[in-house]
Amino acid sequence: MKIYDKQVFLNGLTGDDLLGKIVREWFGNLELAEGIETTEKEGTALGIVLAPPGIDRIFLESPGCSKVFDIGSINFDAISQSRMFHFGYPPLLKKFYMNGGSQLLELFSKVRRLGVVTSLDFSLPDPETESGKVDWPEIMKSVLPVTDIFVPSLEELMQIMWPSKYADIQLACKNTDIIDHIPIDMIRLLGKQIIDSGVKILLIKMAHRGAYLITGDTTSLNEKLDSTLSKEWNYCELLCNAYQADKFKIKNATGAGDTAVAAFLAAILDSESPVSSLKYATIAGRNNLYCHNIYSELADWQTMTEEIKSEPNEIVSF
Repeated sequence: MKIYDKQVFLNGLTGDDLLGKIVREWFGNLELAEGIETTEKEGTALGIVLAPPGIDRIFLESPGCSKVFDIGSINFDAISQSRMFHFGYPPLLKKFYMNGGSQLLELFSKVRRLGVVTSLDFSLPDPETESGKVDWPEIMKSVLPVTDIFVPSLEELMQIMWPSKYADIQLACKNTDIIDHIPIDMIRLLGKQIIDSGVKILLIKMAHRGAYLITGDTTSLNEKLDSTLSKEWNYCELLCNAYQADKFKIKNATGAGDTAVAAFLAAILDSESPVSSLKYATIAGRNNLYCHNIYSELADWQTMTEEIKSEPNEIVSF
């Protein structure tokens, strides 16, 4: 497989034709193809992850149709029938970070007016690309007040909110993992800033350091979620250690953060407590490491519940 200027060629066929068909067929086999739309403006977006032993993963991205995806591509009728709207990776979606993030603000404001809980995930902006050069702190200043749940990784949050501090730490840590060089006091200060901006629930994914949760007043979410979040969710601050991974069972780290977020949001929709929701997030992220294909290999909810009971994990309350 070779990449040639926004096109992917597989055995002589362009990704515009073949890759889109492969993706649609794959989702169809999982009964997840409903609602997929196609465009002739660009090819199917793709990412390639290179994971050589001993160094950080390298991501090769071809944005394809992500460059033209905009607010007009979103089905608000479907959203209006939902309890939660989860949106990911604005740095990969040109229409949503251009013009000061105006479409991102418009999107979340409109979903809020529909009475649906808004949830936002991120990806790490590449400083060498267009998305890495936009003023993310300014964009977030307008978007966070209309964001109910925010679930970034620690690196993503540092880069978009405190880019100069992130750059300083990144320079200082050299070839070691930057996550290990961010003190908990700094994480807590950043978390409080996010909650003070209007976010109700902030989950920070921290890889081998686990996950950090801080919340504000969550009572307003109950009516939107059509469920009952316990009073424990109001103004809580928790740190959950990562579940220990068996290094001999690890197959793949790709998607571990997404799996953790999916478990966390599912737990919220099921009215789980903050502690339980954190545990489901961290154990799902750990279990993702054991899978090549999460749709056939990932432990189901009942299995994770039993694992949580049998594998003690420390939760620190601040």
